[in-house]
Amino acid sequence: MRIYLGPAGIPTVAKEKSTLEGIKTVSELGLNAMEIEFVRGVKMSNELAKEAGKLAEKLGIRLSVHAPYFINLCSSEKEKIKASKKRILDSMERASLMNAEIVCVHAGYYGKLSKEEAYEKIKEACEDIIKKAKSKGWDNTSLALETTGKVSQFGTLDEIIKICKEVKGCKIVVDFAHIYARQAGRINYKEIFEKLKVLKFKHYNFHFSGIKFSPVKATGKGNERYHLPIASNSPPFEPLAKEILRRKISATIISESPLLEQDSLKMKKIFEKLGYKF
Repeated sequence: MRIYLGPAGIPTVAKEKSTLEGIKTVSELGLNAMEIEFVRGVKMSNELAKEAGKLAEKLGIRLSVHAPYFINLCSSEKEKIKASKKRILDSMERASLMNAEIVCVHAGYYGKLSKEEAYEKIKEACEDIIKKAKSKGWDNTSLALETTGKVSQFGTLDEIIKICKEVKGCKIVVDFAHIYARQAGRINYKEIFEKLKVLKFKHYNFHFSGIKFSPVKATGKGNERYHLPIASNSPPFEPLAKEILRRKISATIISESPLLEQDSLKMKKIFEKLGYKF
């Protein structure tokens, strides 16, 4: 098993706000992962993507990519689906050039569709995206759907596991804070890992932070509002670390806390306290 830890984006202490400086800073801090954020759009050149990949490989940093937020593969408008696919494929091109393991995607909103209809639309879109990426030779990176934090969004744990089983090459990013918010402050790590077992992945990708949520009246569900530092203990990190070590799971855990690298270092200390050696 191997654990990789790092921030979602450029560390706050980096001397300059650039991807290359971010990768260097992650290494200097003693961390070994970084998620490249394309959340406002894919503005990175192919040349910079190649350079970032070479630097990350040299420093032993495991890279992943987060695709833009403006994606809805369930849209009733064909143009919006087409634009969403383009944003994902643009992300996958850069990810492939930097040898990033996955491209993390928020797949879409149910809107007026039933959950079953939304599932079929997203499954079909994922198949198309993976086929196109493969035809371009970008199969060293994977499309990965993230568990989402609002009841209006496609992306429960069960939905994404089902897609991963049915669509070859599709992966999952388990965002524990989103699961916690969507379940109105409840989380069962053991149950989550039991469900993931069916996928038989050798390496998993996780997001972690604390989270503030609003309960959805009379449903037992909740909607995420904003991320919190892990000191909020909502959800708690140490029981997760214990479960990962107990099951000998290899994983990349990206900190989405407002404290980014500081909370990645806190996670590292917790793993070390539990006996894991980086």
